[in-house]
Amino acid sequence: MDTDSRFLPIETPEALAREQFTDARAAVARLRQLYDEATGFLLDRFSRLIEGGRPTARYRAFYPELRLTVTSHPHVDSRLSFGHVVAPGSYAATITRPDLFENYLIEQIGLLIRNHGVPVTVGIGETPMPVHFAVAAQSDLAVPQEGVLDFSLRDVFDVPDLNTMNDDIVNGVATALPDGAQHLAAFTAQRVDYSLARLQHYTATAAEHFQNFVLFTNYQFYVDEFEAFARRALADPASGYTGFVAPGNQEIADPQASLVPLSKLPQMPTYHLKRANGQGITLVNIGVGPSNAKTATDHIAVLRPHAWLMVGHCAGLRNSQSLGDFVLAHAYLREDHVLDDDLPVWVPIPALAEVQVALQEAVAEVTRLDGYELKRIMRTGTVATIDNRNWELRDQSGPVHRLSLSRAVALDMESATIAANGFRFRVPYGTLLCVSDKPLHGELKLPGMATDFYRTQVANHLLIGIRAMEKLREMPLERIHSRKLRSFSETAFL
Repeated sequence: MDTDSRFLPIETPEALAREQFTDARAAVARLRQLYDEATGFLLDRFSRLIEGGRPTARYRAFYPELRLTVTSHPHVDSRLSFGHVVAPGSYAATITRPDLFENYLIEQIGLLIRNHGVPVTVGIGETPMPVHFAVAAQSDLAVPQEGVLDFSLRDVFDVPDLNTMNDDIVNGVATALPDGAQHLAAFTAQRVDYSLARLQHYTATAAEHFQNFVLFTNYQFYVDEFEAFARRALADPASGYTGFVAPGNQEIADPQASLVPLSKLPQMPTYHLKRANGQGITLVNIGVGPSNAKTATDHIAVLRPHAWLMVGHCAGLRNSQSLGDFVLAHAYLREDHVLDDDLPVWVPIPALAEVQVALQEAVAEVTRLDGYELKRIMRTGTVATIDNRNWELRDQSGPVHRLSLSRAVALDMESATIAANGFRFRVPYGTLLCVSDKPLHGELKLPGMATDFYRTQVANHLLIGIRAMEKLREMPLERIHSRKLRSFSETAFL
């Protein structure tokens, strides 16, 4: 059936008047109400058409919107890098999934109300909600590809729009909204919804399971160690951990419970050791390469985690290193190229003191070495990240010279990407790698080359990452999210 959308009336949910709130919880409750009404409306109309109904209108619903208007220059606690705007004016953000982000929204909105002494306004925004995202959030239905239905989907519903689904805000190139308001949050609602859908696709776990502290690895062994640690933690009521989630959204609370391996693993298998209020730890096996590293962090960033760390394997570049030694990155040589258009290579990616200290203290605790003795197994220095796994097979004079000039002590394919995207998205980051080969010194990554020391250190490596995250969790939020990651003009939302 051909449907000409030019002749269809537009049907929308009944609009509720905008309302001001001085209580953050009440504001979030209204956001949830507006969001549920919008998604419920789209889901109802979509279900009718899937069941064979005939379009009688163009169906449109809008994301809820949060607004703040400040009329004077703020006088706020300058130690806090978020929770306030920098100048008088109007600020706005479209909001999605207020159920998922409830605690985050209550915290951020509460800071705005407290720091500025003015109410926030909640109402229906002007950004249409794509039917794909409404259906994904509310049901097990799937939106068919164009051509499957007997009408054109985009003639009847709104579809994702790249004009409101980009990284312009975090990249510092976004212009003001059409009415002159500035951005209140780092991501638009459509950008968030897009990433929530991608996370389910790439990790085979729902966004609801992701925790505030994220570990990335490039080796399956760490997954096995993570599950073993999780089962021990679940057996100990004092640990505070309450559940373990594996791909397929399989969740267990009993440490003896079994998990069924998926017949086909996702591109980036992800596991979650849960704790109250999302304060647990997520482990993502991103595999090898900067493209996966960027993809994973592009989407996890919308969840606004408190920190992410890379704990994987690397090539040691110094003859003084041994297989199994650790490398704590304090600088990055970026030759991964996947972020060059978003974050030029001339932008420095600084080490974050809080993360560095947490990692070093965790290494000392797990290995029981400290001070000068710690240097026996850990080097601090520059980590180079490249996009060519077989760089050794080309003329080495160029790459080896650059590595030497940079004073690099290790080389991998993910760490600088994860750190750079952490810098770009204002997510605290860090890197602790384990030397698995020494290509410049004849110790290639070949079967049978691992030593007992190497095997022991790899087993310890995951424990170090977990312990570092636990140390970061114990810090006040304002210490982790410091001004080191904030530019001249930032969004109020973290």
